[in-house]
Amino acid sequence: MSSDVRFTDFKSDKQPTWCPGCGDFGTMNGMMKALANTGNDPDNTFVVAGIGCSGKIGTYMHSYALHGVHGRALPLAAGVKMANPDLEVMAAGGDGDGYSIGVGHFIHAVRRNVDMTYVVMDNRIYGLTKGQASPTSREDFETSTTPEGPKQPPVNPLALALSAGATFIAQSFSSDAMRHTEIVQEAIEHDGFGFVNVFSPCVTFNDVDTYDYFRDELVDVGETDHDPTDLEAAQDVILDAENEYQGVLYQNEQANAYGAEHGLTENMAEIPDGAPEDATDLVREFY
Repeated sequence: MSSDVRFTDFKSDKQPTWCPGCGDFGTMNGMMKALANTGNDPDNTFVVAGIGCSGKIGTYMHSYALHGVHGRALPLAAGVKMANPDLEVMAAGGDGDGYSIGVGHFIHAVRRNVDMTYVVMDNRIYGLTKGQASPTSREDFETSTTPEGPKQPPVNPLALALSAGATFIAQSFSSDAMRHTEIVQEAIEHDGFGFVNVFSPCVTFNDVDTYDYFRDELVDVGETDHDPTDLEAAQDVILDAENEYQGVLYQNEQANAYGAEHGLTENMAEIPDGAPEDATDLVREFY
């Protein structure tokens, strides 16, 4: 890892095709700054993405990358990390990719606690496919396919993560550049599965969950007496339906990451004829 790397070193020469003003620009910039701040560099970073507006983030970042299929970013990222624990692995996706078709993988990735970071760009709508309600859309959110709203409560991804045994749960706002970077950096530094749900407004199809809305409504737990190591306090914040929160909401610093727990510490890609028998068996069991 390099100590003099800059976040611009993570920028590729490909220009993003996101809509002007899309929250994903700020989300990606914070990811790159957090990687640089933690001493990583493009040569030891692997970004896995799914499908959606966020799916091409690996193209826009200068690092190793894999553009997977819909909802499957997390098992791919976990496999990369287990095969080469020396890599800094990040998975990125949207609320549709992660909390709809990919929700099963999300729950199991959380409970396995592989040492990686998962950043979800939550704009509460399907942006790539022109504005349908997503799992996190409000119950009364009107779209072309739900003219009277979805008429079902939105998924609470933070509660899903907590119930699955998450060891790091955080939420940030893409427009709050410094704070967003700090939160992603804490997720990277966490020894285990670092989950960050990012409010990343869609300026084209969502005129409800806007930049102004989040600026007005966000409560930063870093400015309160919230203790992220207190499970009951985390439950209260995560299940609070009245407020939108930013910051590290829960962190279990005592849990061991999957690789450390099971002795997967060697780069299996460099071991001739495969990994040691015990490690190989663990990988087979994992899949």
